Amino acid sequence: MTPKPKALLVMNRGTFTDQFDATRLDRLAGLVDLGGQPWTDSLEDPGLQERLGDVEILLTSWGVPRLDAAALQRMPRLRAVFHCAGTVRSFVTQELWDRDILVTNGADANAIPVAEFTFASIVLAGKKAHVLANDARTWREDWSYTTARGELGNIGRVIGVIGFSRIGRRVVRLVQQLQDVTCLVSDPHADPLEVAAAGGRLVPLTELLAASDIVSVHAPALPETRHMIGAAELRTMKDNATLINTARGSLVDTAALEAECATGRIHALLDVTEPEPLPAGSVLYSLPNVVITPHIAGSLGTETRRMSDAALNDLERHLTGQRLVAQVVSEDLSLSA
Repeated sequence: MTPKPKALLVMNRGTFTDQFDATRLDRLAGLVDLGGQPWTDSLEDPGLQERLGDVEILLTSWGVPRLDAAALQRMPRLRAVFHCAGTVRSFVTQELWDRDILVTNGADANAIPVAEFTFASIVLAGKKAHVLANDARTWREDWSYTTARGELGNIGRVIGVIGFSRIGRRVVRLVQQLQDVTCLVSDPHADPLEVAAAGGRLVPLTELLAASDIVSVHAPALPETRHMIGAAELRTMKDNATLINTARGSLVDTAALEAECATGRIHALLDVTEPEPLPAGSVLYSLPNVVITPHIAGSLGTETRRMSDAALNDLERHLTGQRLVAQVVSEDLSLSA
């Protein structure tokens, strides 16, 4: 019988506890040799140095250290990294690619809760539920304030999706549940036919911003997308429109957003900000037309096990010579998170 490849879980302790319960550890142990210490949060642990020389497979997640030349030198037999979280940007290096080490991630699995959270936010934004809840603290017994935030309802809405990413395309499909919805998509790299198949229509960003009742941001955080939503873009949005950002805070110019939202003309639902968290003095905290949540759209708690399952599925495919579902190559990082 061929011996199982030696493997190690590398992530912070809280993540390990959340993502690898007894059921998943048992499944992993059936696929690989975990030795006497299956998990670590440091590749510099003196007690692991001898074992690292034999490790062929890493399962990583939040808290994994950067896999630079020094780290890889300790693991000369490493041939695959199965990342049980989203982006791999924080730890992959050119040295890793140069060694042709296989890498996968859990971005597709992580897209599910973000898209669900976004769709729920879109539905609530259609009725201005979050901002009207803020208004209730001021108006209390006088419900006449319900008409102050523009038309309410989710029929016939125009939804704008910026970025036809893993999450963006899920959101496009989810909003088709709304009656008489028009879904506009802006993405310079998207295929119009794929967008149409999902239920959207590819348009320039300016057209999307001017026409949409609700704008949801799903572009990757890249140098060229930094502050892609600035003062000019915010001014283009319709009165009483809502901006939703569950992607990355750097995509929106915070100073411009503060200035535009301070006028009360548009609304914002922000799960991510720049910086994160915002400074205590940011006006966005106190504006009733702004709702801020603490970066909760992505996988949390038991949801993170979906990414563990995805990694284990690809690990099993790898060991049995099947095609991987979530492999990442260096070229992918120029266009995706």
